[in-house]
Amino acid sequence: MTPSEIQFYVPDDIPPEVLAYESELRQLGVGKAGKVGALALTLEMSSGKTVMKEQFCKVPLYVQRALYLEESLPSMAYLYVISISEGILQGDRYRIDIALKKNARAHITTTGATKLYYMERNYATQIVNISLDDGCYLEYVPDQIIPYAHSRFYQKASFKIHANSTLVYSEVVVPGRVAHGESFDYDVCYLKTLARDQNDELTFVDIARLIPKAGNLKTLGLLGDHDVFGTIYIVTNKKYLEELKRAVNVAREKFPKVSAGVTTLPRDSGILIRVLGNRADEIKSFIYEVVAIVRKLVLDAPFSGVRKS
Repeated sequence: MTPSEIQFYVPDDIPPEVLAYESELRQLGVGKAGKVGALALTLEMSSGKTVMKEQFCKVPLYVQRALYLEESLPSMAYLYVISISEGILQGDRYRIDIALKKNARAHITTTGATKLYYMERNYATQIVNISLDDGCYLEYVPDQIIPYAHSRFYQKASFKIHANSTLVYSEVVVPGRVAHGESFDYDVCYLKTLARDQNDELTFVDIARLIPKAGNLKTLGLLGDHDVFGTIYIVTNKKYLEELKRAVNVAREKFPKVSAGVTTLPRDSGILIRVLGNRADEIKSFIYEVVAIVRKLVLDAPFSGVRKS
């Protein structure tokens, strides 16, 4: 793979906290077979169902065929993203592009956690690009990120969302392989999220910069007494914002072991929910509750939960 081809898989703004680990690899170098993964999907509504009109996969990333699991919402496609690799390794560069058109409706998740393996040299990156045309609806709810000791990871998520469309997007980061005695032993986990509207005008930028060795993350104003960190972005029409905030604040009372704060995103482009807890499953349950709230409000349909074997 040529340097210009590799750049397609590499974020154009890798922060200095991650670039500090730039080095040549003693294993397979960046761009070698298996070191870059790609997934590109275009979904459209056709004959009353959301279908995949275009699909491109480059191992280790792959997606299963669309399933239709909701009797109350037969038009919604459920898609499961698979990585045939055990996890993300040093020098890996992944890119995921998802576009919804023609009133498409979809729920996308992963078949397992994103494991960031031990890294002696270099770092790993992932690009996530999501585009929703007028009238589309997407729930993107992957499983948690597990950063192993000495892992280095940068993810850049970019959204282009029409004002009449809705995106629910979540991230969850656990402290590491706690059962193996690893807790906040990773080097850096840097997550950047930005959004633009249909006119390509920037609506917000949000950054989660987790560098345990630069200072104790479990302090007041950061994680406090909690171990697990999550974020939910709901980018939607401003007519839903007040009802969304009210419903999410009511829902928080159902989850006494989870702490959550709700704020309106700039330009009334949606809401951001920051979530803290000590168990990934508790935070994920709260995320599913939020998904149910958004789906009922926007699509007037229930959410029966994510089905995974």
